[in-house]
Parts: sequence; structure tokens; C-alpha cells
Amino acid sequence: MSLKGWLGRKRALAMMGKRTSTRSIQPISEKLQDNIDMVQSTFTLTPDLVIRTFESTFVEGRAALVYLSGLVDKNSINNNLLRPLLNPSEGGSTSILDLLSVGSVSTYVDFPSVEKEILLGSSVLFIEGRREAIVVETHGWPQRAVEDPQLEASLKGSHQGFVETGIQNIALIRRYIPNRELKIKELTLGERGSGKISIMFMQDLVSQDVLRELEGRINMLTVDAILNTGELEELIEDDPFSPFPQFLTTERPDTAASHLLQGRVIVVVDRSPIVLVGPATFASFFQNVDDYSTRWPVATFIRLLRFTAFLVATFLPALYIALVSFNYEVIPLDLILSVGESRERVPFPPILEAMLMELTLEMLREAGVRLPAPIGQTVGIVGGIVIGQAVVQAGVVSNIMVIVVAFTAIASFIIPNYDMASALRLLRFGMMGLAAMFGIVGIIIGLMALIGHLISLESLGVPYGSPFAPARYADWKDFFVRVPLWNMKDRPVSARARQNKRQGDNRLKGDDK
Repeated sequence: MSLKGWLGRKRALAMMGKRTSTRSIQPISEKLQDNIDMVQSTFTLTPDLVIRTFESTFVEGRAALVYLSGLVDKNSINNNLLRPLLNPSEGGSTSILDLLSVGSVSTYVDFPSVEKEILLGSSVLFIEGRREAIVVETHGWPQRAVEDPQLEASLKGSHQGFVETGIQNIALIRRYIPNRELKIKELTLGERGSGKISIMFMQDLVSQDVLRELEGRINMLTVDAILNTGELEELIEDDPFSPFPQFLTTERPDTAASHLLQGRVIVVVDRSPIVLVGPATFASFFQNVDDYSTRWPVATFIRLLRFTAFLVATFLPALYIALVSFNYEVIPLDLILSVGESRERVPFPPILEAMLMELTLEMLREAGVRLPAPIGQTVGIVGGIVIGQAVVQAGVVSNIMVIVVAFTAIASFIIPNYDMASALRLLRFGMMGLAAMFGIVGIIIGLMALIGHLISLESLGVPYGSPFAPARYADWKDFFVRVPLWNMKDRPVSARARQNKRQGDNRLKGDDK
């Protein structure tokens, strides 16, 4: 950059700062027309801005009501704001703040605060002769109804899922925990599109270290806007280079309430139907709310099935490549003859064959997700049956490889958490590469590296590998197995709750049976 350009940029920044500084101290004028002119100059090219002037005997002069038409509830404005002002005799109040029958009314004396409230959906009332603006909460933006969660289907649990409005999501959680110890810390984040971030926790349970760490990380952020929960998660997680998610995400209020009662912290992001749960451990991604509404032997079997699916989804294609390419001596003779016969017409090495099928599967998966539901199902059927059979008949891949890929796909679908299942998709390709280079030795090296990485990870300062490493034997009751609920008397150690006792001795004995 030239010296002239640098000086010009410095001058522009100085002028911008001066404008910002001047604007930041712009007070509300006692002249109504000055305030209206200020609003119009601030919100240029804003056709949804409404400025409605009127006269009322109650305010002894003219007044102006300002709001953005798409963000407010017009019925609330007409019934609770304009009607009492135009017919003050109906209310019989002596103060204008008492006259307005809406939830929240506040006053501001500077324009930046007023501008922010208008953009958030509030209505602002300017009155002739007053150096303050009355801000009335009249939020009424478009929103959808509470529906069944899309990513976390439940057989016996609740069918309510979070929506895009933070206040509603908090209310959904409060319905499960109507307790005064449920506290909320509200933060505002975003320079251009400020949004509310609500940190929810149980005051008497949560670890203050965990809460302080999470709040500090969010407060340090400087961003234009947080548009969804995934952005916030990536900005505040411990290790951004790890493929593993370090926060649980859920769209179920009952799951969020369950974690709160264990002593964890919930982060509700306004405008997002997903909430964050922390601290998280590797084992917590294999748990589901249905585990606690079915009988414990069944829940244990399903949970063991998920861990088995994790191993299959990560290592099965790599094991196929290693056995066919390097370590075929460990395959029984009859089976290796069958494999050799199947691969007789295939011109590619096993690694290329596996990569081709796995990438085809990933493309089919993405196509099925992005397309509308009826077309997505058709793509899945065409890809899974027609293309699979065609490539075998054409001699591009062996039928054994198709079986391996099919098992791998089914296993990855069993993982209950989408973020963890996505991480396994990446790990699978790495393991396939190691198997192609070093055979079973490469898989063992990859497994050791994977375990080392999981042990080294942390989530809000809590070991990610807990309760396996470091060993927390008390938490093993809800790790690989799920013991009966009456035997789970303590909260998980990994949640670092201040009160470990969760319940009393609820098992019926003797004559109580």
C-alpha cells in the first residue's frame, strides 16, 4: 500500500470513528420532528420501517410510534399500545408507563440504544417535549410451531423439539425443571447482527470453574453475527483441529433438561433450533434419551451395539484392504478362494476399489440429504441397488466390497449423534490409507493414535476420554452398560457437579414389593 493510500485509509478510519463517536452520544431530542428526522436518516432504504404520528390528550401533544413492520406483533401494538393512548379514559392511569398494558416497558435517552431495540423488534414511542424514548416490547417475528425433532427421533420420549426462538426454547426447558435453582446468564454477541446467547445451569449443581470458562470464552468473541449453534461451537471448543465434536448438540428439551440435572451447562443460541451441552465426553455421544425409558437390559444391549457399530464403521473397510492386500494368510482357505474369485474381474487394487465405493456412498448420502424427501429416497434406492448391482456386473468392484460398504453404512447410521457419525466418516478414510500402506500394522498404529488423541482431548477442561481415561469407575454404570435407574444414585463425575447425590434408595425391598 502506498503512503498516500495508507494516509487516506487512516483518515477514513478516523472519520468513521468520529462519526461513530458522535453517533454514540447522540441524545434524544425534546423536539419530536428532530427525533423523526434522526430515525429516517438512520434507517434509509428501509421500506418496512413504520413511523406513525398521532395526537393524544394523555401525552399533551404529538407523539410518534416507530417500528419495523415485519418484526412486531401488530395486534399487540393496536390493543395494548395505541388504543390506551388514544382513549386514555379507559385505563384511568396517571402514568404512561402504567397505561401501556404490555409485558416490558423501558426508557432510553440515546439513539444507539433506540436503534438497537427497533432492530430487535421493539416499538419506540417518541413524545413531544420529552428527552427520552419509551421502548415497548412488541416482538412478533415469523416463527414456526413446536414440532417433532428431525435428527433425534424418539420412540418413547417427548415429541417436542426446539424452535428458532431462544425464549421459547428456554420455556420448553423450564417445563421440565420448574425450579428456582435453574439460572440463566444472558449475553449479547455480534457486531452487525447481535443475538442473545443464554447460558443455562443449575445454580446448586454446576461447577463454577466450568461455568466461568464457558462464559469467558463467549465473552472473548468478536464476530459479525452468530447465525447458528455450529458457528458458536467451533469458536469456543478446546481443539478446533480435532474431527471429534467437543460439545453435545441436541434439539430435544428433555435431553437438555437431563444434562442440566446432571450438573452440565446448556447454551441456547437465539435463532437456532439446536442447543449446546457441555462439558461432553466421548461416551456421552453414544447415549440417547430412549436409553432411560426402556428396560435396562435392552438399553445395555443397544448401547453395546452402538460401540460395536463405531468399530465397524471405522475399521471394517480398512480391515478388508489389509487382509486382501497384505495379511491374506490369516484368512481361511475357503474364504480367500471366494474372495479371489470375486475379485477375479476387478482391475483395481483393493484401496482404489474401497475408495471408489466409499466416495460413491458419501455422494449418495449428501444427495439424499439435500434433495426433497421423496426424491432423496429415490436416489437412495437407485444408488444402493441399481448402481451397486451394475458396478459388480461391470467388474468395477467385487461383490465382497459391496457387502463391506453396506455393513459400514448401516453401522454408521446406528451412531445416535450426527456430529460423531460425521467424524467417523473422516476417520474411515484415514484408516483405509494406513491399511493400504502397512496392512494390519497400519490399522494398529491408527488405533493407537486415535486412542491417544481421545485421551488428550478436553471439553471445557474436562477429560474427553472420561470415564475410561482417566478411569472413573463410578461412571461405568452408565458407560458401556446402563444399570437400573435405582442403582444410579450419583451424578456423573465427568459433569463435575457440586452435589454428587442424585437420588435416594428407590429400590423396593421386602414387604414394599
